[in-house]
Amino acid sequence: MLKVRFDMKDMGLADVILSIKINRTQHGLVLSQSHYVDKILEKFNEGDTSVAQTPVDTSQHLSKNRSEGVAQLEYSWIIGSLMYLMTCTRPDLAYAVSRLCRYTSNPSFEHWKSMTRLLRYLRYTRNYGLHYGRDPDVIEGYSDANWISDMKDSKSISGYVFTLGGAAIAWKSSKQTLIARSTMESEFIALDKAGEEAEWLRQFVEDVPGWPKPMSAICIHCDCQSAISRAQSAMCNGKLWHIRRRHNTIRQPVADPGKIFSGFTSYKHFN
Repeated sequence: MLKVRFDMKDMGLADVILSIKINRTQHGLVLSQSHYVDKILEKFNEGDTSVAQTPVDTSQHLSKNRSEGVAQLEYSWIIGSLMYLMTCTRPDLAYAVSRLCRYTSNPSFEHWKSMTRLLRYLRYTRNYGLHYGRDPDVIEGYSDANWISDMKDSKSISGYVFTLGGAAIAWKSSKQTLIARSTMESEFIALDKAGEEAEWLRQFVEDVPGWPKPMSAICIHCDCQSAISRAQSAMCNGKLWHIRRRHNTIRQPVADPGKIFSGFTSYKHFN
């Protein structure tokens, strides 16, 4: 199809593209960056043989460094390398990288301690990647949030991931810009972000040649029953006025999926 429109040369099946290795198995495709992880560890964590089974120590609370920074340039180099790794094939790094990115301008020893733990986690999971199987071509989303992760500014963290063929195709973890007054509100704000991504994905795949038409509905799963009930309710009282815009953008596709997202489904509960 591409040869018809462009002057190009067929060099056979792709093996490595932009530091992403493509492995073909009888079960599907595997995208990994183990060789890129080795380069990061060799450059920034040479001599350390320790491993960590989780990317973040939940008992450690980071805050802005008020004193002199520690190796700020090297810290920025590592962050840049980790961001590329996270963006391409490692959604499991999204929260940890997002958390450490906030202190790039002036890192302290505590920030370096968290960075070292993340690099040790990379050593433990160097072979992790995305496994795209032969599952049906159905896009599904998962949304979640925590309430008040940072005691300094009382803001929560939103996160979502969308899957296709059994593996992730889009993911994000970011601090919310609005202070949520309850767990329901933080989950509701996260649903709004996930709905925005679902709308973009739907518009994107509808332009892909050969994609089955009409496109099946995108279902976003949420583990907060109160947020689901709020999304299905047409009422928005005064206590929720500060999230009225988010309520409208979520409520519209839930109430009439055919007009807004052409098949966007309501939010469902998952365990």
